[in-house]
Amino acid sequence: MKNAKFLLTAMTVVMFSTSAFAQLTPKGAGSDKDEHGCKGSAGYSFSVLKNDCVRLFEEKVQLKDTDTKKSYKSNAVVIFSQDDNQAELFLPAAHGSLILEKEATKKAVIYKKGQYTLTKVKKSYVLKLANKIVFKS
Repeated sequence: MKNAKFLLTAMTVVMFSTSAFAQLTPKGAGSDKDEHGCKGSAGYSFSVLKNDCVRLFEEKVQLKDTDTKKSYKSNAVVIFSQDDNQAELFLPAAHGSLILEKEATKKAVIYKKGQYTLTKVKKSYVLKLANKIVFKS
């Protein structure tokens, strides 16, 4: 008799727990929006300079990782302001972006913020962190 009561109780618990689980609705693809309304699962990030959601993999300036010791490759992405006085830098493991300010020199166009320096020479870009090349196009 004890076994029958225990079995009945166990079956009731299992039945109610599975029905509660079945009522949970999973998040669909593209339903994750950040504070700006950009859907990360659809590949969107918010650009401060464009004041809009952008897909970083579709942007023109893609910088390749220069660290050959890693087992994977990563990209940094640069978006320029309309007047070219600022560069917005998206780094792989960073949340958000950095805004670099333009400093004109005679030899090259340079954008800086803190220890980051983005240099444009002709049609190629080099990103340095603390004077060490970390990404280039």
